[in-house]
Amino acid sequence: MQVLETSSEGLKRKLKVVVGADELGERYTAHLDKIKDQVQLKGFRKGKVPVAHIKKVFGRSVMNEVLEETIRETSSQAIRDRNERPAMMPDISIPEDSVNMESVVEGKADLAYEMSFEVLPEVKLTDFKSLTLEKLVAEVDDEQLNEALGQLAERNTAFEAEEGREAGEGDRVTIDFKGTIDGVAFERGEGENLQLVIGNSGFIPGFEDGIKGAKKGDSRDVNATFPENYPVADLAGKAAVFAVTVKEVERSVKAEINDEFAKSLGMEGLDQLKGLVTTQIKQELDQASRMKLKRELLDALESAHDFELPPSLVEREFEGIWKQVTEGLEREGKSFADEGKTEDEARAEYRKIAERRVRLGLVVGEIGDKNKIEVSQDELRAALVEQARRFPGQEKEVYEYFQKTPGAIQEIRAPIFEDKVIDFVLELAKPAEKTVSRKELVESLEKAVDA
Repeated sequence: MQVLETSSEGLKRKLKVVVGADELGERYTAHLDKIKDQVQLKGFRKGKVPVAHIKKVFGRSVMNEVLEETIRETSSQAIRDRNERPAMMPDISIPEDSVNMESVVEGKADLAYEMSFEVLPEVKLTDFKSLTLEKLVAEVDDEQLNEALGQLAERNTAFEAEEGREAGEGDRVTIDFKGTIDGVAFERGEGENLQLVIGNSGFIPGFEDGIKGAKKGDSRDVNATFPENYPVADLAGKAAVFAVTVKEVERSVKAEINDEFAKSLGMEGLDQLKGLVTTQIKQELDQASRMKLKRELLDALESAHDFELPPSLVEREFEGIWKQVTEGLEREGKSFADEGKTEDEARAEYRKIAERRVRLGLVVGEIGDKNKIEVSQDELRAALVEQARRFPGQEKEVYEYFQKTPGAIQEIRAPIFEDKVIDFVLELAKPAEKTVSRKELVESLEKAVDA
């Protein structure tokens, strides 16, 4: 095999590979020997067909298989011999000279082909100790605790029927309803014994207002209009009339935050409930703090590493992002104009995001490789179990999906690997801690995400 570099520009490489006819002949003979014991032809016992006859019957198809195998093996060998790190699989092109290829297939001429590929750039890592980072720390105060307990009490609000009560804000109403548009019923526009809490039902605008003041046993027509951005296109922006029958009106009875309330939730008393809620709030604050710090670190790593990006990786990343964005807009019935931008502006914006992801992916990968950071089988198993728990009753199907789907395990491995690299860098960077309020932490995180 002979390899000649015909082009080298930036990260792009082009090689010409020549495999001699003699080597092809040896590969061809070896392939025939490998299959001769399996060939079965009429008039011959299995494994007893003469090689010459096999060559006569299957020679051309065997040589085509040999050529495919030869190109696959020699292209990989050429890359290994040059110590190249291809960004993606190389593009292989064979001259379209049919006469020449006919001679190659017949084993009378050398096989010559070209391979084009991009290599990964050299990533020179910065000194992580030189990074200036700030970790925001927020503690749980009485105001946060009382707010969380109040929300918990609200979620556990009880309702009591009250004879003759007119439905109002916060009341739970049980209704039967049937909707029409221009006098015609529409799909999924009716229901029975539906319970809704006025002011917190999420119904289309006008529906709840039309029920206010109604008593048990009342029937009335309620006018409401579907929003312009309603997900069902046939209903979006249309005015509907709902024939509503009120079957029950119940007033809300907010739970008192005391030992009895705590015990109703399975706690020993209010102190234990407060301790649990405090722990949950602290976990949320710590998670927000880490997200903010991680974003700050990734921004710093992006700024500290300037190198050429493989266009193929950027294009693949961009295509994935663009597909998600356009499909999302289509589902919502929106366009880029609704987002206040042109398609060209959106493409430029998302291409920058793709470039950032590729750059950070290469940096994170280099940090992991240089420092032998790996994801253990135990970590993978734990993550897989956690993934399966999200689909109760379908755990077996989840496990089978990850066993059968190429690349699925990488979807689990990648975020674990990234977090381990982040932890490694933070240990060296030693970010300075700054105590802030919960509001300041949340605002800082939102600002970082929107940037």
